[in-house]
Amino acid sequence: MTALDNIARVRILTEVFNAWANGIREHEPERVASYFTENALFQGVAPTHSIGRLGVITYYDSQPVGLSPAFRILEHRQLSDTTLISYIDVDFTRPDGVVIPVHLTAVLQYVDDSWLISHYHVSQVE
Repeated sequence: MTALDNIARVRILTEVFNAWANGIREHEPERVASYFTENALFQGVAPTHSIGRLGVITYYDSQPVGLSPAFRILEHRQLSDTTLISYIDVDFTRPDGVVIPVHLTAVLQYVDDSWLISHYHVSQVE
């Protein structure tokens, strides 16, 4: 396995999640979905999961315009040459100022020269 050092892993995760967050802030669900693999397993705060980009688009299209995520990468590991796993805290701030804190576990895969999210699972923090 070609090991990525800590700096490289954090750089990859930061780039992907900055792009993801900007897509959410700008309410562009198709753009958000472009950071996921074609067959991504996606579990947001909704009670059901989805497989694929269409589920990601549908989920983020239903979110309020003005939703703004802020994330902190807490843990990360390299599972293979083409796979990273991460544990992230995300605060989603709604347009009315209410903050919804979640824990996010995400698996990224290197596909066609890009790092994409292949597994996304949040749990809301009470």
